[in-house]
Amino acid sequence: MLTEEYADLARKMAAALARKRPSPLEKGTIAVWACSLLSAVGRVNFLFDADQSPHVTAEALCAPFAVSPRTAATKAKAILDLLHIMPMDPMWTVPSRLGENPMVWMVQLSNGLIIDIRQAPYDLQAEAFRLGVIPYIPANRQ
Repeated sequence: MLTEEYADLARKMAAALARKRPSPLEKGTIAVWACSLLSAVGRVNFLFDADQSPHVTAEALCAPFAVSPRTAATKAKAILDLLHIMPMDPMWTVPSRLGENPMVWMVQLSNGLIIDIRQAPYDLQAEAFRLGVIPYIPANRQ
């Protein structure tokens, strides 16, 4: 159903929650947390949108955990709020979808101007990559 990318991000999200003090992971069941973490990652990546691939319904995601979709959705929203995660957040986008996420490629230059780095000259793309601002050099993938 879901790719390993979703599992990796869910683990990364759990680690971020574990570093919070006090950690919210100290309360609740493992099944609810696991389902809610996948739901949160899914929200960022439009997993519940039938036009996307992969796609899954909330009911299908929650069934193996025996967690209600409403419980998972409520906890997922709390996770997103606590970690200040927004839809299409580049940090929480599955790697296979980074190229499609416009938020990944919006870069603020030193003069304050925000540009789509994919439209910039190669040297600027390379510098943004060197600085860790973008995950790869777009010109190298074309």
